[in-house]
Amino acid sequence: MAQAPPAGAGGRGSGGRGAVSVWAVVPAYNEEERVGLTVEALYRSVGCRRVIVVDDGSTDGTAERASRAGATVLRQGRNRGKGQALRRGIEEVVAGEDRALEAVLLADADLGPSAGGLGPLVEAVRGGADLAVASFSPAGGFGIAKRLAAGGIRALTGRALESPLSGQRALSPRALSLAAGLPRGWGVEVAMTVRALAEGLTVVEVPLALEHRRTGRDLAGFVHRGKQCGAVAATLLGLALERLLPRRAGWAR
Repeated sequence: MAQAPPAGAGGRGSGGRGAVSVWAVVPAYNEEERVGLTVEALYRSVGCRRVIVVDDGSTDGTAERASRAGATVLRQGRNRGKGQALRRGIEEVVAGEDRALEAVLLADADLGPSAGGLGPLVEAVRGGADLAVASFSPAGGFGIAKRLAAGGIRALTGRALESPLSGQRALSPRALSLAAGLPRGWGVEVAMTVRALAEGLTVVEVPLALEHRRTGRDLAGFVHRGKQCGAVAATLLGLALERLLPRRAGWAR
C-alpha cells in the first residue's frame, strides 16, 4: 500500500509553472538500497505529482522502501522484464485520467539522488518534444550493446543517437501509445525510439549528469551484458521484420 508523497511534493513541476502534472514510472528489480532515494528525488527536485514504482518480482525490500518514500507500488508476482514493467506503469498513468498531464518520466530505480536532475527532460517535452532522452555516459561499461543499438537505430531510421539505451526518458501524452508495442525485456529503449521516429514524433536528446549503480566486471556483470546484447539484437531483428511484414502482429507477451 502506498503512502502519501513527502511534504511539498507534487502539483508543481520544475520551472515554477502552476497547474502542471508530471508523473514518473520507475521499473525496479532488487533495488532496495537506492529506490527510496530515487522516489524522493523525483518528488522533491522534479516536482512529480505521482511516482509509480513497478516492482518486477523483487526478492528484497524494494517495494517497502519505495512505498515508504511515497510511491504507488505495483507488484508483479515474478520477474517479467523491464519492458513489461514500463507497460504496466504507463497503463496506470493512462488509467489515472489526469487531464493536466504534461509529461511522464521514465526513470531507472538505481539513480538515487541524481534522479533529481531529470527536470530538463520535462522541460524538453514542454518545449514540444514527444520523446526526450537523457544523454549521459554510464561508468563501467564496454559499449558493445550501446554501439549495436546505435547502429541498428541509424540503419532503421537514419537517426544517430548518443545514448540509445538510456532508460531516463520523458514522454508527451500523445507518445504514451508507444507503450502498447514494447518488448518485455532490455530492448525496450530501442523499440520505443524506432517506433517514435517511425510515427513522426519529435525525439531529442538532452545531456545530463546522472549516476547509477554500475555493472560489475565480474561473471554476473558479463552475463548481464550478454543478455542485454542479445535482447537488443532480437529487438532490432523484430523491428526490421516489421518493416518487411507490416501486418506482422505485435511483440509476443
